Amino acid sequence: QGQVVESGGGLVQAGGSLRLSCTISGHIFSTYAMGWFRQAPGKEREFVAAIGWYGGDTRFADSLKGRFTISKDSVKNAVYLQMNNLKPEDTAIYYCAIDTHWVDLGISVGDYDYWGQGTQVTVSS
Repeated sequence: QGQVVESGGGLVQAGGSLRLSCTISGHIFSTYAMGWFRQAPGKEREFVAAIGWYGGDTRFADSLKGRFTISKDSVKNAVYLQMNNLKPEDTAIYYCAIDTHWVDLGISVGDYDYWGQGTQVTVSS
């Protein structure tokens, strides 16, 4: 069974950057898409970005285009979320997830099978 582990969160000032990492371990019997979601206090978990198995397909939340990028390293079974020009409203727990049934890049929580524990990102003003 696959395990998902995020890292790279922390405290950053507004306008700064962070790079989140997510590594997949264990045995997964299929190709999969990888996604990032976030959840701010008192809010529902929302889609941030996703990338397909081959790395050529990406998808972003409309509000984050231009500031966030997603990439993957297939050798390391890792996916990265580069976050630039961070704003206080980006403060949230960021979760990595994988979708082993992917046909296209899902944006719903229910599209993903395995989840990490999350990493806290705090942006100060």
